[in-house]
Amino acid sequence: MAVKNVKPTSPGRRAAVFDAFEDIDKVRPEKTLLRPLKSNAGRNQQGKITTRHRGGGVKRSYRLIDFKRDKLGVPAKVASVEYDPNRSSRIALLHYKDGEKRYIISPLGLKKGDIVVSGPEAEIKPGNSLPLQNIPTGTTVHNVELQLGKGGQLVRGAGVGAQVLAREGKYTLLRLPSGELRRILSTCSATVGQIGNLDHKNLSWGKAGRKRLKGWRPTVRGSAMSPRSHPHGGGEGRSPIGMPSPKSPWGKPTLGKRTRRNKKSSPFIVRRRGGRRS
Repeated sequence: MAVKNVKPTSPGRRAAVFDAFEDIDKVRPEKTLLRPLKSNAGRNQQGKITTRHRGGGVKRSYRLIDFKRDKLGVPAKVASVEYDPNRSSRIALLHYKDGEKRYIISPLGLKKGDIVVSGPEAEIKPGNSLPLQNIPTGTTVHNVELQLGKGGQLVRGAGVGAQVLAREGKYTLLRLPSGELRRILSTCSATVGQIGNLDHKNLSWGKAGRKRLKGWRPTVRGSAMSPRSHPHGGGEGRSPIGMPSPKSPWGKPTLGKRTRRNKKSSPFIVRRRGGRRS
């Protein structure tokens, strides 16, 4: 992937960094793998806003992605590498030997015409999916399962990859992109390779309008509000947040407050991100 700058005809275009789309095949998406995508504007089933500052944006369709890679032993040819508006990574359209078509997350180096396969006997090369117990230590993987047969849930963003470090009984130790060390059942599957689209982190929207097209609405600082609207509001001139810690609009501690309550998975975390041990 490459990025590009354009002529600074306005302040927004001067600050923007665009995607050059050099790594994709300019084809229409596979119709049989498209589904309608309803915009809920950050609301739950009751119509209440659970995620603020969302809404609007360009209408788009959802591409069905094969996270399970459960078509074992059937080789597939990469028909195209495509853009997906719903994720930061690229997706690859596979044409299986039996005629079925599926989308997968495209790893770095995968290109049109390559052959990929899933299963324990698959070769160790980008795009192939294998159980963790069959992947050598030191290999970079993505689309990692947490539960056998559920499909990949970890390491799915652009440019990321997890490293297989060691075997511990029936578990495999992985270093995740966040730096966390985690044990995962060796029978769970993962896909070999690092995810492509490495320059995604270098993009810059340049202006608020491009952010709105992505479905993000404006965010107002708490310190700019009145004291009845936000704990940070009020005061003459610019006032500090104050002690003991920053607050959410509803008075809950934020910015560093630990909120993790999932104790079931704690035994599998050897070292948390940031260097903390579980």
